[in-house]
Amino acid sequence: MPAPSRLTASSLHAGYPGEEVLRGVDLTIGAGDPPLGLLGASGAGKTTLLATLSGEHRPSAGRVTWDGRDVAKLRGKDRRRFRAAVRFVSQYAMTIADPRETVRSRLELAAKEARKGGRTHAVSPAELLDSVGLAEHHLPRTMRTLSGGETQRVALATALATRPEILVLDEPMTAVDPTTRSRISATLAATIQRLGIGALIASHDVELLQRLCPQVAFLGEGRLLAQGPLADVLARTEHADIRDLAEAQPVAVQRFR
Repeated sequence: MPAPSRLTASSLHAGYPGEEVLRGVDLTIGAGDPPLGLLGASGAGKTTLLATLSGEHRPSAGRVTWDGRDVAKLRGKDRRRFRAAVRFVSQYAMTIADPRETVRSRLELAAKEARKGGRTHAVSPAELLDSVGLAEHHLPRTMRTLSGGETQRVALATALATRPEILVLDEPMTAVDPTTRSRISATLAATIQRLGIGALIASHDVELLQRLCPQVAFLGEGRLLAQGPLADVLARTEHADIRDLAEAQPVAVQRFR
């Protein structure tokens, strides 16, 4: 049996001309690991970190590896294998090129791609929709008729349909209303666990991360300032970035202390 897939950042530095955003990040996400939350203030570098993990942004120092191979150097078939095994979903993930495309056809296409890559599972389209809080009657709907929140949830279901080994989510539920968000987080977490998917979930929503992630890592000052259960991380108020977040969301934060 092959070893579980691992995505690792080692002494990672990255940024843009004249601005270093990441200053030495070490992080590992493994298939089958419990979901890890990535918390940080707006502008802390969460999106830059995820773009660098995906290979879309090149680090200035350090490196990102997938099962020991440098992600930035993957090409051709190896790159396609990586993109199938490690799925990245952003809040802007779903483009609609064909106005006739339905939710069912989107999920069936993802499942077909998964079968070609040997990544099959017995989860039906209806079960995938249920895991993100959508009913089976959404299957014949065309993608263009969905709301923003529904589109985000179909993007999640599409990623799950390929049964990735690792799932990286960037603000996955920004367009989903708070009541629905709380309802679907438990079923999403159960699906991730049942399929053995490792997950990194970046969000500014502390309540969402509390529901989905046994541990969170806090990104600030270009590095991971703390990692552990959410309550323990939020207690690390010797760091100004953590203290500022705790003061900005006192009601939500108080629940986890």
